Amino acid sequence: MAKLSSINKNNRRIKLSNRFYEKRAKLKKIIMDKKISLEERFKAQQKLSNLPRNSAKIRVMNRCQITGRPHGVYRKLKISRIALRQLGLQGKIPGLIKSSW
Repeated sequence: MAKLSSINKNNRRIKLSNRFYEKRAKLKKIIMDKKISLEERFKAQQKLSNLPRNSAKIRVMNRCQITGRPHGVYRKLKISRIALRQLGLQGKIPGLIKSSW
């Protein structure tokens, strides 16, 4: 089980990234547009840098929804490999069978 503070910090990052997503996208679009003057692009760059760092989507960590584990997480399921194995052994995931040979 991951530390509760790490899980909460990641949840705050997720909320911030969702809140500032559109604003960041607009500013990035202005910055990348070569037709706009250099001064306007520079102002957009400054506005982007004044936004909170944790509002960037890249700062969000993929964590297991059950345990909060940061490594070995399947993206589609949002569950770590260990939690997936435990749920599979309990029979809570249909079609999943533990192999043995």
